[in-house]
Amino acid sequence: MLLSAAAFVSAATMRVADPLVPQVATEFATTAGNAAVMVTAFALAYGVCQALWGPLGDRFGKFRLVAIMTLASSITVGLAGLADSLAMLAGARLLAGATAAALIPLAMAFIGDHVAYEHRQTTIARFLSGQIMGLLSGQVFGGAIGDQFGWRAVFGVLAALYLVVGLLLVMELRRGRLPPPQLSSGGGIAGLARGLGSLLRRRWPRTVLAVVMLEGGMFFGAFAFVGAWLHDRFGLSFTQIGLLLVGFGLGGLVFALNARWLVARLGERGLAIGGGVLSAAGFIAIAVAPTPLVVTGALGVLGLGFYMFHNTLQVNATQMAPDARGLAVSTFASAFFLGQAFGAWLGGRIVDGIGYPPLFIGAGLGVLAIAGWFVLRRSAVPA
Repeated sequence: MLLSAAAFVSAATMRVADPLVPQVATEFATTAGNAAVMVTAFALAYGVCQALWGPLGDRFGKFRLVAIMTLASSITVGLAGLADSLAMLAGARLLAGATAAALIPLAMAFIGDHVAYEHRQTTIARFLSGQIMGLLSGQVFGGAIGDQFGWRAVFGVLAALYLVVGLLLVMELRRGRLPPPQLSSGGGIAGLARGLGSLLRRRWPRTVLAVVMLEGGMFFGAFAFVGAWLHDRFGLSFTQIGLLLVGFGLGGLVFALNARWLVARLGERGLAIGGGVLSAAGFIAIAVAPTPLVVTGALGVLGLGFYMFHNTLQVNATQMAPDARGLAVSTFASAFFLGQAFGAWLGGRIVDGIGYPPLFIGAGLGVLAIAGWFVLRRSAVPA
């Protein structure tokens, strides 16, 4: 539950900037494409720093490191609210991405250490309910607080939440009730290089990492601009944008609540291809939607599709290297968020150049294509 709470705040930090892009662009007199640097900066640091937190979690304890970095995130996230230029805001988001990077991947690796593989996908889906609720809350309250008190207040609220969750995690550590951590003695640059080399020499881990990088770039390179599209297309307020974006989180919550049934009925391959189909349908519907209500339904479809596909990739990531699970899962997350960083940058160029609909349609078809590729490659790997 506490790890899920940490995931809640981390996810809120990831996506809270989406409905704020138009407001930040207005305050700093720039375009939505340029203001999206705060999305890119967070994702870039989040991705790069996985190379640090994964091996440290393997060496010193995953739960312990999650607790420490949750407290650190209360400081780095708070700095964003003090920024007086777009460059300073991007720098603060860079720091926030670096500290928040430890939370979700190491929590998943902790689950991988202590939950058998046959029960792991359902357990991770339950854990992800916190992340999904963070998406819901981040997008709703990001828009609402931004409307009422300005975008700076959003980061102040997040900083307070990090502090509370971090203190609860420390209290749990001090109680001594956790299972013994699975620690690895290999450390330093040489140990990291050996671990990465061992991981990347195997074909299936390379496939999983390539797929998740493409997924992150295509999916969130487009999703980051849904709020700006709603503002420009329908003239919605930031509160209204936040409320509409809840549809994405609700779609994810449908998956989390029905994960056991969906896993049993569809299996990994069915979840992956079904998620790709729903993601494509959701993005295309957003691009051509005549009313905000249609966008809300499309976002629900998009959320269900994303979590069906991404959760399948996550489960595969926890089994890529059981002897160095922290490194494996953090490398997976690194690929995912580096893909997001590049995708947000490229999406900004596409939006400023040819508009929103081509970005959404291209992203939807791209996600479907990589889901199909994953299923084909998965068929050649023993279950």
